[in-house]
This record gives sequence, structure tokens and C-alpha cells, in this order.
Amino acid sequence: MPTTTKKTKKASASKVSSTDISKLRIRVSAYENKVLDASVKQIVDTAARYDATIHGPIPLPTEIKKYTVNRSSFIDKNSREQFEMRVHKRLVDILNPSPKIIESLTNLNLPSGVNIDVKMV
Repeated sequence: MPTTTKKTKKASASKVSSTDISKLRIRVSAYENKVLDASVKQIVDTAARYDATIHGPIPLPTEIKKYTVNRSSFIDKNSREQFEMRVHKRLVDILNPSPKIIESLTNLNLPSGVNIDVKMV
């Protein structure tokens, strides 16, 4: 009898893990914040159309890459220019996405220069 109770506990534990809440985590990044906000709004509107639970958009820290360049090739070493590239990022979580939501998100036409990373958590 003790072996049967162990089997039922293992079976119930496997059922709990299969019914865990799945989450679709979308990281969107772009060089221009206005283009980024417009594309994130389009993603949120598409998910809201199918009654999904949405967390976000959460603004992530802006990544700043700075480059220092000599102004002239060999005459004046102390004369330099600095350039920077800013990468703006947003995070959107969609809880329990249905296949319709995933299909509609894959068919979105977003502007060029917007990078999207999608993960199932």
C-alpha cells in the first residue's frame, strides 16, 4: 500500500507542473523611443484584443554606447569628438497566451529598426 500512495503523489506533482502559468516575455529595443513606444502600443493592443492579461510595458534602462574619435588623422591628438548611441528597451509580459494571440503577434508589421526578443517562460 505505501507504494501506491507514492505513485499518486508523483502523478499529482506532475499534473501541477503541467498546469503552471506560462508567460510570453517580449523584449523590444530600438534606437528611437517614439518608434519603440508606437510598436509596443501595437503589441499591447493586439494582445488586448484577445483578452490577454498584460503586464507592461516596463521601461528598462537605456543602454548608452559612447565612442571617442580623433578629429584629425595625425596633426592634433588632443582634438577629439564623442558620439553616442542610445538603445531604448521595453518589456511586455503576456500571461497564459492562447494560440490566437501568438499567431496574431507573429503577423504584426513593425517598423524597421525595432528588435524583438520573444521567450516562453
